[in-house]
Amino acid sequence: MANPLYDTLFGRHLGSAKPFLRLADGATLSYSDFLAMASRIAHVLVECGLEPGDRVAVQVEKSPEALALYAAAAQAGIVFLPLNTAYTTDELSYFVEDSGAKLLICDSAKQGALTPMMDRLGGRIETLNADGSGSLSDLAQAKPSEFAPVARDEGDLAAFLYTSGTTGRSKGAMLTQKNLLSNALTLAEHWRFTADDVLLHALPIFHTHGLFVATNVTLAAGGSMIFLPKFDLDRIIELLPQATAMMGVPTFYTRLLDDPRFTRDLAQHMRLFISGSAPLLADTHIAFEERTGHRILERYGMTETNMNTSNPYEGERRAGTVGFPLPGVELKITDPGSGETLPVGEVGQIEVRGPNVFKGYWQMPEKTAAELREDGFFITGDLGQIDADGYVTIVGRNKDLIISGGYNIYPKEIELVLDEQPGVLESAVIGVPHPDFGETVLGVLVAEKGQTPDLDAIDKAVKQSLARFKHPRQLIVVDELPRNTMGKVQKNILRERYKDAFQPAEG
Repeated sequence: MANPLYDTLFGRHLGSAKPFLRLADGATLSYSDFLAMASRIAHVLVECGLEPGDRVAVQVEKSPEALALYAAAAQAGIVFLPLNTAYTTDELSYFVEDSGAKLLICDSAKQGALTPMMDRLGGRIETLNADGSGSLSDLAQAKPSEFAPVARDEGDLAAFLYTSGTTGRSKGAMLTQKNLLSNALTLAEHWRFTADDVLLHALPIFHTHGLFVATNVTLAAGGSMIFLPKFDLDRIIELLPQATAMMGVPTFYTRLLDDPRFTRDLAQHMRLFISGSAPLLADTHIAFEERTGHRILERYGMTETNMNTSNPYEGERRAGTVGFPLPGVELKITDPGSGETLPVGEVGQIEVRGPNVFKGYWQMPEKTAAELREDGFFITGDLGQIDADGYVTIVGRNKDLIISGGYNIYPKEIELVLDEQPGVLESAVIGVPHPDFGETVLGVLVAEKGQTPDLDAIDKAVKQSLARFKHPRQLIVVDELPRNTMGKVQKNILRERYKDAFQPAEG
């Protein structure tokens, strides 16, 4: 194949009149029309001066055109860098500069704020709005509806996704064509997706879940998607009868269960419900099965690897676990100190190896060497165990990562903002249980001597600097932070102390 990713996921559908996207307004977009749109955009990318291997940074709302931009990048051999639509200008500046992106696609409303940055970096900026309008679409309109895919190898980079630990700057995870393609084909087969499937797609497409899992699996199977801009409970309930499968974060399922319209009859025809991006509570598993007769299939993945494990399609989907390693993926539990493999049942760090594991971190050889072993095993940073039946359970994280509503939140980034605020000596940011989002952010502050921090002003400062999903839901002022004998803040004590902060009162 000249371009494995494009040819396998997109190119084989050329000329197909089958519906690919069913839109919220009732319109449909066939595979053929979608690919013609992608080809026109691919011509624009080349006209903008991008060459194979260059990066295009994309911060746009979900739309058919936004998805076609991903296909166009694959077609033209350009590395696709999707960015959360909530990121501020300051956050975007780092991602664009670090990646060396020559082109930024953004919403028209943000163009004015972002143009000085791109001018400084010597890059180009084009626009794409939620309704499909913008300079990118204007340029694409006059372009040919065919574009010869650029020759690429399976080892060539296809995407950057930025991730981070609890310290330091975000890291650009380099994902190859093989990483994306192998995972899509494995999941499509493992979850029994076929051309008859209609996936209810309400996830964002700047995240691996909505883009490289949901979309790629549908493309690999030749199915269709009901393509909603976002999760809208009323629309989900209205459109569910037209779907056969749904992928979501735990919040999707808790909100469905809270609505009396979500009944066994409504879900009876569905083939599969899949959950990921955050832990699904056992109570949700049980309540969902009691309500619908369906047992949600939970799986485990991450930015650097896409999906690693899954509960079985046939067989017991065990609540509280993430199932078994996917075909072709090796998973082991090791001692964090020695790296030695631990016996069954013992808790240790999770390491994975397979064609899904990323190439490394962009321009960070030390970070890559620290987390990606020479033998190909990636140290995930998650703690887990494998039981006697082979089921993998995630028991915690050896980093202080917070996962709220499916989004990864890194405490250090928030702490840096809080520590800069007047009257604040230091801060500690933790994740605490939340009935809807799984976890939510709580900030613990220590005041400077003789000072009283203005919590409203601090909250305002955070909102100006950080995306909404990173905002602490509560700020608490304490006399001092708990520390061990080495002076390290003991966040486990804080998490235990405030674990019930957002839990509903009993009775």
